[in-house]
Amino acid sequence: MANEYLKIAEQTKRFKTAQNLMRHVNEETLYQKHKAQIQRKAAGVDGITKAEYNSNISENLEQLISRMKSFAYKPQPVRRVYIPKTGSNKLRPLGIPAYEDKLVQGVMADILTVIYEPKIKDFSYGFRPNRSCHDAIKALDKVIITQKTGFVVDADIKDFFNNVDHQWLIKFLKHDIEDKNFIRYIKRFLMSGIMEQGKFIESDKGAPQGGSTSPILANIYLHYILDLWFEKEITNKFDGEAYMVRYADDFVCCFKYENEAIKFYNMLKERFRKFGLELAEDKTKIIRFGRYAREHGSRATFDFLGFTYINAVNKSGKYIVIHQTSQKKLTAKMATAKEWLNQNMHIDKCELVKKLNKKLIGHYAYYGITGNSRKIGAFRWYLVKRLFAMLNRRSQKKMTLESLYKFLKYNPIAKPKIYVSLLQGE
Repeated sequence: MANEYLKIAEQTKRFKTAQNLMRHVNEETLYQKHKAQIQRKAAGVDGITKAEYNSNISENLEQLISRMKSFAYKPQPVRRVYIPKTGSNKLRPLGIPAYEDKLVQGVMADILTVIYEPKIKDFSYGFRPNRSCHDAIKALDKVIITQKTGFVVDADIKDFFNNVDHQWLIKFLKHDIEDKNFIRYIKRFLMSGIMEQGKFIESDKGAPQGGSTSPILANIYLHYILDLWFEKEITNKFDGEAYMVRYADDFVCCFKYENEAIKFYNMLKERFRKFGLELAEDKTKIIRFGRYAREHGSRATFDFLGFTYINAVNKSGKYIVIHQTSQKKLTAKMATAKEWLNQNMHIDKCELVKKLNKKLIGHYAYYGITGNSRKIGAFRWYLVKRLFAMLNRRSQKKMTLESLYKFLKYNPIAKPKIYVSLLQGE
């Protein structure tokens, strides 16, 4: 942790609320955020890039601090663009903040993380330091395999990030933060609006699009309306065991008894309604899952973080959970890979394989987990076939399978590899 934030951490340990936070949004912390920005990133509505801001960095930061102190600084609307949604004909919105807003939000996000990291529950994994999707998957495995799990509630929040209620969020922040100016700037970011094709759109709810405060604000919101409530009203009051594993707005809850899983589901709908959220009921389900599911004839599965969870036993007859790349994700990945190959079909074929391998290794690094060899192998084989078809399409002289294998002998395509062990105890 940077020395700048050590005082905040010490303060949160000693006192109920954090105070005097805006002094940490200073020239040094803003400069560190500036250095961390990626070159050639798309510009926001201000049109300013890192290189342009850097050309007069000292004066720019000095003026920014001055405007913040006098409250003349106001975050600009987020520029909204649309990019292709992986594996779909639909487009998904992408928010691009103005350059100075990226810096200020970055520092404020760091401050919020220091305050809330000790408070957020251990079963929450998304957007937290030193925690990953694989950690969440391992935690859920442990609950299912070692605890008395009989039923799973696979929940989905409908359009969560666009429905965060600002008033409730500010109430939650005020519970832990006693700095009116810091809260004031959080409000300004929440209300900064969106600019789409030259048209301004107000943002009366939702987390700031594309902003670095968005993930931590989302965690704070769910910490209060879901995590604390689950611990108090479900874990401590239900007769059977009850557990939750959450990664951002994606969460799975495990129960011993079916009637309590159903009761939780109904309670959850009411709880969310109070705070402006809604369960996507078409994507939320209660299934029999766990070591006794097969004995009851259940073959139900569920998806979490891109993997399908399947009840199984190993060669010794011991109960295990198998994880395979979900069909939805695999289809989307294949569609994206096919599009990428088409876009790069004129690159030198040796160079093309090098670039393809980087993408494959990235795929293996995430999906290469215990029990998923067949699915990552299928993805590799799909790419080999697409590469073969593409090379034939671009060349007048048709490539035979023999010449393809000869080419791949000297330009091998990265082989599947298991990067993450999910075996208990490893």
